[in-house]
Amino acid sequence: MRLKLIFILTITLLMNSRVAEAQEGLPVYSDYLTDNYYLIHPSMAGVANCSKVRITGRQQWFGDEDAPALMTASINGRIGESQSGIGGIVYSDKNGYHSQTGAYATYAHHLMFSRNEVDLNMLSFGLSVGVIQYKLDESKFLEDGFDPLISGIEQSATNFNVDFGFSYHLYNFYAHATVKNLLENDGVNFNEQGLSYQNLRTVLFSLGNTFSNYSNDWSFEPSVMFMYRDATKEASFDANLKAYKTTEFGKLWGGLSYRRSLDGAEFLDGTGINSQKLQYITPILGVDLNNFMFAYTYSYQANSVVFNNGGFHQITLGYNFGCRKERYSCNCPAVN
Repeated sequence: MRLKLIFILTITLLMNSRVAEAQEGLPVYSDYLTDNYYLIHPSMAGVANCSKVRITGRQQWFGDEDAPALMTASINGRIGESQSGIGGIVYSDKNGYHSQTGAYATYAHHLMFSRNEVDLNMLSFGLSVGVIQYKLDESKFLEDGFDPLISGIEQSATNFNVDFGFSYHLYNFYAHATVKNLLENDGVNFNEQGLSYQNLRTVLFSLGNTFSNYSNDWSFEPSVMFMYRDATKEASFDANLKAYKTTEFGKLWGGLSYRRSLDGAEFLDGTGINSQKLQYITPILGVDLNNFMFAYTYSYQANSVVFNNGGFHQITLGYNFGCRKERYSCNCPAVN
């Protein structure tokens, strides 16, 4: 019975780590939906009429020691009146004895295809360069006795990597594509057999459109995101729907996101071998007040076999500055 429980918990942890968290570089969650597409797509740096600061804090499984936690801070904006944008991201990601901290610097360029800025028809390219430090704290691993495979110290490694992507905006429609971790790194993520995973490449695609009527205060934004990991051949998708309500003091908005892995994991259920695919349901609630933004997201793992029934709580704080007059004749929240 104990062996069965250990097996189930191991499979569950692998599902959680491989799909959502234990990746190299900045983890991909649902925080991009809180007006933060730049966090996963470098081509979004400086695309908006305002320069943006976004700070996020994410905590998983409250009450569990060493539960996964993530902090990010980002800033991006246009370079004066030019067609170029710059940005920067710093983050800290902790998961038990593992942790990583990193920093990215981004340059993006935006090409207008329309005759004037009223009609939005823009193609953007972005390149992010990142430095990431990985740590594994083995100081508590030898409390039960000596093990020749464990050093008993804090292991660390620092690596350099590059993300590249493009975005296309046409009125209320948008599309993004990004390749994260273009370079292969030696010596990262050694497993117990001494093998390293050098290919950390992840491909992201996003599509969306905003539907609105200028005589109505409401607008709706359906979107999808597809994520693929090259080394493990894993894939997942997000299906999202957001709604916006314009008010006298600013804007209220909220939505729902559903993430599903396309790859299942097998486990013993007492009568035989069963399988399940990772699923997250994430409600989102946010408010824009003048130049400030606040958002809250909660992610619930909708699977029968889970490590913990607790979900993921995340708070996002934002500030817009250096804003210019809305230039485009579209209801496109990420740009105008």
